[in-house]
Amino acid sequence: MMIFLVVTLLSGAAHLCAQDKKPDAYPAMAPIEQYRISNRDTEIALARSAAPSSISDHADVLVLGSQGYETAVKGTNGFVCFVERSWSAGFADPEFWNPKLRAPNCFNAPAARSVLPQYLKRTEWVLAGASRQQLIDNARAAFANKQFGAPDAGAFSLMLSKQGYLGDTVAGPWLPHVMFFVTSGQAAVWGAGLAGSPIVGRDGSPVEPTVLLVPVRSWSDGSGDM
Repeated sequence: MMIFLVVTLLSGAAHLCAQDKKPDAYPAMAPIEQYRISNRDTEIALARSAAPSSISDHADVLVLGSQGYETAVKGTNGFVCFVERSWSAGFADPEFWNPKLRAPNCFNAPAARSVLPQYLKRTEWVLAGASRQQLIDNARAAFANKQFGAPDAGAFSLMLSKQGYLGDTVAGPWLPHVMFFVTSGQAAVWGAGLAGSPIVGRDGSPVEPTVLLVPVRSWSDGSGDM
């Protein structure tokens, strides 16, 4: 499965800040019901808040089911919106099992083809009872046997929701941003992480795509961040 060390898929830069927290902030998974959103319509609305309505109204929408993510709404534009939970983070992330985390995200078609399946599979493993070490082992095996690979060209996602909870450090949505998924080793090409650079991110291991975050001016509802 995919290991997103860079900043974490669950909102990236919020988790860079979280590195100041103790590594064992959430050492074990909480009861699964703490990760669920009890009302299906509420989860659909939260997922759609990741992108402007011009995109999310025509996107597939996934919700967390008993064995993994399920399609709640079938779209027409190739985008897929869903609410990430904490286990989408890098394996070393101190909030890997944080049950409060809710990260609305909306993938474009290239990301939905090449990146999303890895998120979905990791969720299936979690709901089947896998430990963090088992998730790591499964991820390594999946990359080794070519079940998973590099992101497709042009893969990106939108995280423009005011309503998310991206970690205890920010205790809320952080900033509206776009995430680009690129092949591992490409952070320097983008100038990511350098002083004054508008691009946030860093390279993970060779079996991880690089996730780069670019803060943008407005939320999905059109309001400005400032």
